[in-house]
Formats: sequence, structure tokens, C-alpha cells
Amino acid sequence: MTPEPLSLKEIEDRLAELPGWLVDDGLLSRTYRLGSHFAAAALVLHIAQTQEELNHHSDLTLGYNTVAVSVRTHDAGGALTDLDFELARRVAALAPGHGAE
Repeated sequence: MTPEPLSLKEIEDRLAELPGWLVDDGLLSRTYRLGSHFAAAALVLHIAQTQEELNHHSDLTLGYNTVAVSVRTHDAGGALTDLDFELARRVAALAPGHGAE
């Protein structure tokens, strides 16, 4: 079953619940800063595990002490869906455990 795209109002409502996240050029994204490269790499691994659990994958960019996450639903024509916001919620919940800001 193909996920349904969210309306602009639904996107705004969900975004209000995710401090630090933004929508830019159709992507839901956030960049986290961490204390070290190792901590950033560990966060990437944890995000990858979460993506597998959801069967929904984002673009991840690992920097020296940063992790950038960008997501949209390709099965919905590149629109934002509940799946994108569920992944973002889970990432937002696990990031502090890695010392991410």
C-alpha cells in the first residue's frame, strides 16, 4: 500500500512537534552535532537500525562530528508522509542518548 502524501497543514502540525527539524526543497531534515566522530558514527548506525525496523530509509551524511538526516517518501512521488515523520520522531528520541545537539 502506497503511503499518502500529507497536506501542507499536516506537515506544519507535525513539524511543530519536532524542534530543530525543517522542510526544505521537499525534504524533512535535521543536522545533529556530536562530541566526536565516533559518537556521530554510532548515531548513524543507530539510525540505520531504526530505518530497517521501519523499512523506510533516509539519506544520511556523516561528517567529522555531525550527522545530517534527510528524508521523503519515494513511493509517494517524493512527497512527505507519516513514515517520514515517524522516522524523524524516532531519530529525535534516540539522538540525545548519543550526546547529539
